[in-house]
Amino acid sequence: MAKQHSIVIAGGGSTYTPEIVLMLLDNLDKFPIRQLKLYDNDPERQNTIAKACEIIIKEQAPHIQFVATANPEEGFTDVDFVMAHIRVGKYEMREKDEKIPLKYNVIGQETCGPGGIAYGLRSIKGVVELIDYMEMYSPNAWMLNYSNPASIVAEACRKLRPESRVLNICDHPIGLEDRMAKMVGLDSRKDLTIRYYGLNHFGWYTDVQDKDGNDLMPQIKSYMAENGFNLNAIGKETRNSDPSWLHTYDMAKFVYELDPDTIPNTYLKYYLFPNKEVEIADENYTRANEVIDGREKRVFGECRKIIEKGTAQGTALEIGAHATYIVDLACALSYNTHERMLIMVENNGAISNVDATSMVEVPCLVGSKGAEPLSIGPVPTFQKGLIEQQVAVEKLAVEAYTEGSKQKLYQAFALSKTIPGADIAKNLLDELIEANKDYWPTLH
Repeated sequence: MAKQHSIVIAGGGSTYTPEIVLMLLDNLDKFPIRQLKLYDNDPERQNTIAKACEIIIKEQAPHIQFVATANPEEGFTDVDFVMAHIRVGKYEMREKDEKIPLKYNVIGQETCGPGGIAYGLRSIKGVVELIDYMEMYSPNAWMLNYSNPASIVAEACRKLRPESRVLNICDHPIGLEDRMAKMVGLDSRKDLTIRYYGLNHFGWYTDVQDKDGNDLMPQIKSYMAENGFNLNAIGKETRNSDPSWLHTYDMAKFVYELDPDTIPNTYLKYYLFPNKEVEIADENYTRANEVIDGREKRVFGECRKIIEKGTAQGTALEIGAHATYIVDLACALSYNTHERMLIMVENNGAISNVDATSMVEVPCLVGSKGAEPLSIGPVPTFQKGLIEQQVAVEKLAVEAYTEGSKQKLYQAFALSKTIPGADIAKNLLDELIEANKDYWPTLH
């Protein structure tokens, strides 16, 4: 009999929580669960999600003990895995991350540029707090952290909690791999074997094969050159793809032109075409507003319906397909499967011509001791230059946090490819310091 696991989802009030719960219930055959907890420091927000999840669990797997709490000891005692996806400052602060930079004609984005740095500085304390709770109450547990912005959070974990059992992951490449599988007529990204290197939201695929070792890159490249990651050309684009993501998929073809030997991550558009992104941005209605009016209303509305009816029968809540990655990772750690997965790890020579202490995102073999990176070797000058610049931005941001240094944060802003001048960086930083005064450490 496989071990029955106990899990806490930290960030229980997130709109992603129900789909993670549904996904865990869908995978009980390979990853059995005896206890599932939700933990959030905002019990009011968590309450609606938790009540709906409790009904779902009762109907689908009544043997699972369910707990929702705002008490760290109750949340983190007797758990094998902490699945963390927290948003410090919630959507109110995300809106500021996106709108303040746009006043300066700088892209406002959740994980990239000044908005991403602002969010990163808010996230560090929250994620480190969760690690400390885990180590206090369940020292043998693993944390699977997918709190954004993942690169800055991963660098902070490396620096502040180097011995902790934390794996930093991101589901974005999973979505891109699903798209590549569709481009070549395969059912699932699981039918692909990929090579990829870079940082989180900042990387390149260098090799994509099917399980028989056939090279799929020529077919994918020819599709990308015409369509980017947009699947409309083959009638496979999902109905609910919102306009901002369709634009992102379209932009990938222009990023691809910079290096037709590789397939780029879509977030590179913010670094390579920041002017174009500013041009199309609406400073009064950004992605945060889209999410508040879309996903937030939809998920909380569905949860309220479940609570009112007392049943989840016929619910429109869906299993998080991307979230299956988390189960694969938990299985690899629990059952020592050595599955090959993209994880953020300390470079230590994986990319041989990039700083050894960079937190890179590369394929790793995952077993009971954690993630073992595969060797990438040296990367071309174009990618090396971009990676090193971005690593420096992230390291300066984390040093600014740990040292309370305004100077280093100014340097991080001035170095970011998304900000066109140090004078703009300085004024923008002053405004973001004021906006984040309740969340950032005091900077001197």
